[in-house]
Amino acid sequence: MPTVPLVVNGRSYDVACGEGQEEHLRVLGSAIAQRVDDLVASLGQIGENRLLLMAGLLIADELSESYKEVARLQSEAGDRSTAGEDALADAIERLAERIEGIAARLESA
Repeated sequence: MPTVPLVVNGRSYDVACGEGQEEHLRVLGSAIAQRVDDLVASLGQIGENRLLLMAGLLIADELSESYKEVARLQSEAGDRSTAGEDALADAIERLAERIEGIAARLESA
């Protein structure tokens, strides 16, 4: 199992990952390191545990907002789909009425 060294707040962590996941882990580690660096820039060195907790909370908040946005978009897509289905059903009904009218005229001719 490969390990990837991640540096967060000047400290190196060796993190194990699945084969082929090394680059993905590096990207994730860089994102966390950037969050911690941003927090250090605004709050100073308030302790590694607090910095990592705050970075995790910020990421969790973004993820929560993303879940809400996905749910909203899915709901909108579902609403549009229902409206589209209703419009299609109405169009089919109108066509059926026209076909029935044509058939009735042909029978009486």
